[in-house]
Amino acid sequence: MEKKDIRKIIEEGDAVIGIEFGSTRIKAVMTDRDGRPLASGGFTWENSQQNGIWTYPLDEVEEGLRACYADLKKKVLDEFGIRITKIAAMGVSGMMHGYLVVDKENRLLTPFRTWRNNITDEASRKLTEFFDYPIPQRWSVAHLYQAILNGEKHVGEIDAMTTLAGWVHHRLSGERVLGIDEASGMFPIDIDRLDYDDKKLSAFDELVSEHGFDWKIGRILPKVLVAGENAGSLSGEGAGLLDPEGDLSPGIPLCPPEGDAGTGMVATASVRSRTGNVSAGTSVFAMIVLEKALSKAHHELDLVTTPDGKLVAMAHSNNCSTEYSAWIELFGEAAALLGIEVSGERLYNTLMTEALRADSDCGGLLAYGYHSGEHMTGFSEGRPLLTRLPSSKLTAGNLIRAQLFTALCALRTGLNILFNEEGVTIDEIKGHGGFFKTPGVGEKIMAAATGTRVSVLETAGEGGAWGIALLAAYMMRKDDSLSLPDFIDAAFEGAESRSAEPEPADVEGFDSFFRRYHQGLAIERSAVENYR
Repeated sequence: MEKKDIRKIIEEGDAVIGIEFGSTRIKAVMTDRDGRPLASGGFTWENSQQNGIWTYPLDEVEEGLRACYADLKKKVLDEFGIRITKIAAMGVSGMMHGYLVVDKENRLLTPFRTWRNNITDEASRKLTEFFDYPIPQRWSVAHLYQAILNGEKHVGEIDAMTTLAGWVHHRLSGERVLGIDEASGMFPIDIDRLDYDDKKLSAFDELVSEHGFDWKIGRILPKVLVAGENAGSLSGEGAGLLDPEGDLSPGIPLCPPEGDAGTGMVATASVRSRTGNVSAGTSVFAMIVLEKALSKAHHELDLVTTPDGKLVAMAHSNNCSTEYSAWIELFGEAAALLGIEVSGERLYNTLMTEALRADSDCGGLLAYGYHSGEHMTGFSEGRPLLTRLPSSKLTAGNLIRAQLFTALCALRTGLNILFNEEGVTIDEIKGHGGFFKTPGVGEKIMAAATGTRVSVLETAGEGGAWGIALLAAYMMRKDDSLSLPDFIDAAFEGAESRSAEPEPADVEGFDSFFRRYHQGLAIERSAVENYR
């Protein structure tokens, strides 16, 4: 698209903005109504632990929101000479799940508990059995029930419960709503009704009735909306929060706030049945759109939805890129000590590529990248580990390959249930996230881990912020009969991609490492118990 055409779109207020709160970066993407990226901005942040709880203070959420938008605004001004004053539509996305509760005065009752906290094992197990439906530890209702089991006093004061995206959306619009994918990570959804499951709502109220709370679960949960529905508009207060300089006009339509799982599905064109995608960064999760319901509940798997309400099986691992990134940084420090200046990009790409030349089974090395707990294997906290036999081959390539393999082992544990026990089949997995940053590496390792063709769309580099921008653009479509999959397919028309087929030697090597990984979990457990 020519620069003059982009200028016209922005000047006429016909652009769309999507903002996503990721684990380490808040990103904003501006597109046209067809989803073509025009500009982007970002802000780097990081979670912290407060009294053993992984959290993001809400004042930092607001600060990050303003900084991210300011970066986008500046880039648009620098590149096109235009100060943003009006937008056709907006959307907000964020990390799913977690626990964010407020009282009647909208005061936070306890620090925001993110998805990363594996502290709800008792509640997760009891609710999964009670509902006969998988309720992972990350889910909001698991956090709520665990707080009840713990006897936490704040529970009786709850007026509303939401997610990070839901809280930001409320700050911008005053509306307490969620997109259906995000809502499906709070409480089970009735796929036929496209709303929370009424029977399970009533059952939960009965389960906790002895505590005499003033609230009912259905009242404190946000309203559920599906893709294409209007979720309110930017209020005057919201416009001031987003753009303190006062240039942005209120009244901008907002699409339903969604989770990073839903925006990942959109950003990889994976919303039709028999499609799947893997988002791999700080955490890693696979989303497989199902043709039918699973035969039974599996605690290793979430059941969520696409943004338009199709049933999705989700295999989620808390730990992915953190540990191998730390090792790569260590190699960079060693080079600097020797007086060798190597750019971060060259260092990263060189070591990632070296992993492809390593022994297929990592030379017998064993590693765990557990920076936090891992529900898939039964850990509430973790210890990063590297161990080996005296006969193992310790090389740079084997070490990085082991870190890449271990980053996917918990994910593979969940996928084995889908593929082997439930007989789910898919034709291709589409990947996005930092794991695929070095061309040719991430997709080949992922293909080895999943035994499936893996492709990476070039547009997927825009990530979930682009995904929520597409959902905002879909809300503004002129043809109400156009389905979300058809709209997304049109947005991806002509998009370039790269792919990798599973190579037999790589698959065999990963399977060998995977067996070693499960055999060695006792080592990881001992480290958790004894290294404090």
